[in-house]
Amino acid sequence: MPRTTTCPRKRATPAGRIVGVNAPVLNDFIKAYDVRGLVPEQLSPAVARELGAAFAQIVARPEGAEGVVVGHDMRPSSPELSRAFAEGAASYGIDVTLIGLCSTDGLYYASGALGIPGAMFTASHNPAQYNGIKLCRAGARPVSLETGLAEMRDLAQWALDRGTAVPFDGEPGTIDERDMLGDYAAFLRSLVDLSGGRPLKVVVDAGNGMGGHTVPAVLGTDAGLDELPLEIVPLYFELDGTFPNHEANPLEPANLVDLQKAVVEHGADIGLAFDGDADRCFVIDENGDAVTPSAVTALVAQREIAKEVAKGTRASDVSVVANLISSRAVTEVITENGAKPVRTRVGHSFIKAQMAEHDAVFGGEHSAHYYFRDFWFADTGMLAAMHVLAALGEQEGTLSQLVAEYARYEASGEINSTVSDATAATGRVREWVASHGEYTEDGMDGVTFVHEGGDGDPMWWLNLRASNTEPLLRLNVEAADRATMERVRDAALAAVREGEAQ
Repeated sequence: MPRTTTCPRKRATPAGRIVGVNAPVLNDFIKAYDVRGLVPEQLSPAVARELGAAFAQIVARPEGAEGVVVGHDMRPSSPELSRAFAEGAASYGIDVTLIGLCSTDGLYYASGALGIPGAMFTASHNPAQYNGIKLCRAGARPVSLETGLAEMRDLAQWALDRGTAVPFDGEPGTIDERDMLGDYAAFLRSLVDLSGGRPLKVVVDAGNGMGGHTVPAVLGTDAGLDELPLEIVPLYFELDGTFPNHEANPLEPANLVDLQKAVVEHGADIGLAFDGDADRCFVIDENGDAVTPSAVTALVAQREIAKEVAKGTRASDVSVVANLISSRAVTEVITENGAKPVRTRVGHSFIKAQMAEHDAVFGGEHSAHYYFRDFWFADTGMLAAMHVLAALGEQEGTLSQLVAEYARYEASGEINSTVSDATAATGRVREWVASHGEYTEDGMDGVTFVHEGGDGDPMWWLNLRASNTEPLLRLNVEAADRATMERVRDAALAAVREGEAQ
């Protein structure tokens, strides 16, 4: 196998120095888990090419991979950037398979099915002037700063600063194109059978993102698969990386309004909203009300546990992962079904690590990321959506009736506050909590205070987490009823914001 020479670590540079020939500072936009920068000021074809070369040297070649797979979303800059990345990787002897337009979970499928590392060009729900790269090792295993991204950044910066690459004495790799959309769709259908359910009318808001590409293939017949008992009503299926209708970020309530209205107007059974790269999915019931990601997590967890038990696995040997600000109902449903709940910190790197450690069958986050062991422990909103569709189609009730079992508590959602001293603000909240009866406290991720109820005060819990990158304190509250949730939320916010300018 041809070998590359070693590269020195990134040099310390005086403040304000212009690196290379107007080369950007990669540290400004290479984050903990991915690349996300302005095009072309930060992420240009030249930068993408050097990152592709670094990916070959730091990830692919040391792993023994002879190839990598590269896909991209619908942003205008994505084809050129992904091609440049492929050229960089090929220049170091790595064969590259370009799969073109795909969702992020479509790229994860390709990495898992082909057994090679992958790169997805997308900035997810970020505005049109951004693009980015999500990277994975073979089998869709994540690449973060701790597992290769920092070394990639340093090697690419070194090459950009000097205008020259690390010498390579081997033969360049090839670049081929392959359409894997049909394979992806067929694989998902093999995991959830939708063919036997009752007919459903489904409104889907793709937000001009990649859902407009994948939904017709997976839930329709565009990939040559059999017709399902689903009537799809499309909203914004036109691929347009300028997002002319609304941001492709369903986590923001304003971006769900069109879908909620359309569900009611069409008399639909369910609404689905995907983000820009279609790896997250949000669900709307027949009344136009949002179904919380925690309720979806609980529903899918119950189905995945049942599937394992049907295979002969003891329920007590099945694990399901959820982050610590998911609803208490998630843990309750997992336990009621005889399986083991695993609580983890917020963030996909933590949930993926815990899933691998516990061989968990499923994992869910409050942000509508859903992870499946059957999908290489990677996240796929489409597969979660299919589980919800299957559950709805297997019974005659409405979606709101179906999810009522999992919507047991009232939650505030995440509320951010600007604070000058997060420790002091947390201390003020602790004083308020201590004045309202017995409680427990843990510090897994920020601090969580739990009041189990008693003496007329219903159950409630709250979590405070400081942002790693901004002077923000994030509050989440859940309680047995809305009045209690609002009381605890307002008191905690008052304590957090005391003396702070918001």
